[in-house]
Amino acid sequence: MHGTMTLFTALDIKTGRVLGQCSKRHRHQEFIRFLDKIDRETPASLDVHLIADNYATHKHAAVRRWLGRHPRFHIHFTPTSASWLNMVERLFADLTCRRLRRGCFRSVADLTSAIRRYLNDCNATPKPFIWTKRADTIIRKYERAKRNLTSRAEH
Repeated sequence: MHGTMTLFTALDIKTGRVLGQCSKRHRHQEFIRFLDKIDRETPASLDVHLIADNYATHKHAAVRRWLGRHPRFHIHFTPTSASWLNMVERLFADLTCRRLRRGCFRSVADLTSAIRRYLNDCNATPKPFIWTKRADTIIRKYERAKRNLTSRAEH
């Protein structure tokens, strides 16, 4: 029998540590269980900033209530047309290249085990994400792209 699963991940950009949780479904209930995991595994003295896409699961009323009861959690949404953050995209690309591509998984449990092994390996020697460009360079590039889009729209 073939199946799919959902991988929820949280990347600590300071340490490079990855929290992951595999679920059979991608509903608000599973997302709340993942938030509970983050809450348990993150020191209570720290605020948690989550950057999420605009998937309905992340905006569900039950998720908003959970966030209201956990004021140290702050959720930020990427713009609808934006690409996911490069750090997260890189994590999933690495997972795909190193563990999943050309893999033979006879069950969802096999797939889940491969993903867990990958996350454990990442966390054995975590590497923080290091920005290679200065903020002013990124902002100038963004402003240039925005001007180009505006001028194209006017013509």
